[in-house]
Amino acid sequence: MQPAKIKVLLAEDDLVLGYVIKDNLEIGGYDVTLCPDGDEALQQFQKSEFDICLLDVMMPSKDGFTVAKKIRGKSDVVPILFITSKAMEEDKIKGFQSGADDYIVKPFNMQELILRMEVFLRRTKKLHSEESVTYQVGKLRFSFTDLKIYVDDQTINLTQKEADLLLFLCKHPNKILKREEVLLNVWGKDDYFLGRSMDVFITKLRKHFKADPGIILETIHGIGFRFNVPEVHAVS
Repeated sequence: MQPAKIKVLLAEDDLVLGYVIKDNLEIGGYDVTLCPDGDEALQQFQKSEFDICLLDVMMPSKDGFTVAKKIRGKSDVVPILFITSKAMEEDKIKGFQSGADDYIVKPFNMQELILRMEVFLRRTKKLHSEESVTYQVGKLRFSFTDLKIYVDDQTINLTQKEADLLLFLCKHPNKILKREEVLLNVWGKDDYFLGRSMDVFITKLRKHFKADPGIILETIHGIGFRFNVPEVHAVS
């Protein structure tokens, strides 16, 4: 029995480029649905399940940022990669804030795109194949597998990247962690723009920790972070 093909949602209003990407990915064994605008991309996402989404930033009807936010409202797990011709720092940060996992700037090499896709697909596959991973973090209970934090009668939903970052922090409590160390282990590379993205996710996690004042995610200027927590341990 042949394994199921990886399903890719590709939103690209430049149809020449769209078909080049689609054809190359299909040669590589992917199942690609190409959409010419943001509206159709959202319609397709609602009708089918996809393993990964590739979104152009500048599209008619709905731009990539809007589409990413809508997708994140329905799934915290599916990887989102932006395909963009915009190299402005603000656009990249906005992309991460809207739920993207990574970006690739036009023009790009198809092999680079496929390699970046495979990084996130491996993580998603690992997530679904692993046994449940749960940590008691102070008063909070963090389920990496379910992408949730439980505290009292409240449930906080996490994105995959928030969960990846929190898992790394839980494995290294009360220790100074260098910025490049966190970037390499959670994002896979040490990059200025990814560093700015990391700061966004650090801020998001701090908001989640407000339920337990004993948890302090400290920024150590010029070095990195320290996850100060009175108690953290894996639970069954």
